[in-house]
Amino acid sequence: MAQDPEPDKVEADDSSDMDPVTLFSSSTVDGEMEANNIHFMLEAAGIHSVVVGPSMIPSLDFQVQVPHSEAAEAERVLAEACAAGPEAAAEAEAASEEGQ
Repeated sequence: MAQDPEPDKVEADDSSDMDPVTLFSSSTVDGEMEANNIHFMLEAAGIHSVVVGPSMIPSLDFQVQVPHSEAAEAERVLAEACAAGPEAAAEAEAASEEGQ
């Protein structure tokens, strides 16, 4: 077709920056809830993520995946949140509610 590019003019993108990397994986009872919490935390930090997992088959893992290019930053954000603990999460939630 006229709008299709010439075969010799098509450039392939061999970049792996967007390949998914699993940041978190769990098959525990609360794995889905924990995966969603991590997903929301990463999104709030401006890091793209996706939760992967079948809610109908509880024996399979729930995972949080991020692009390869954002994996190091996602690991840093997750480590900071784990180190800060639940008290920091409660403080952040209270601060966000005050601003509304």
